Amino acid sequence: MTVYLDANIVIYLVEADPVWGAKALTRITTLQAAGEMIVVSDIHRLECLVGPFILGDVAAQVAYAAFFADPAIRVLPVVGGAFERAARIRATHHFKPLDALHLAVAVEQGCGLFLTNDAQLGRFTDVPVELLT
Repeated sequence: MTVYLDANIVIYLVEADPVWGAKALTRITTLQAAGEMIVVSDIHRLECLVGPFILGDVAAQVAYAAFFADPAIRVLPVVGGAFERAARIRATHHFKPLDALHLAVAVEQGCGLFLTNDAQLGRFTDVPVELLT
């Protein structure tokens, strides 16, 4: 199975959030040990790097570069069909644009699970959504 990480999960992990970072690492490690492929998309660079760029946090920028280069993490491209699907998701569920686009990429790429900490995304049913706990 392919597991798509929402941007909040990546941020918790890379920035070592004191509460959620360990939970994200534990869940991802468990998934990888079970043979699951962990994926993100090019969209993550936009969401994850804003804070480090605003703050001039070079260490965080380097940490994200290492995350995206990690061979255990596959970075998926965002293809044209994902944008139309994202528009349909927004029209139906009224999610924020980037949330809809993340979900659309997960569906378009055939992911079997979407891991997030955003409870509202649990209303989406085109891919199983798991809330980090």
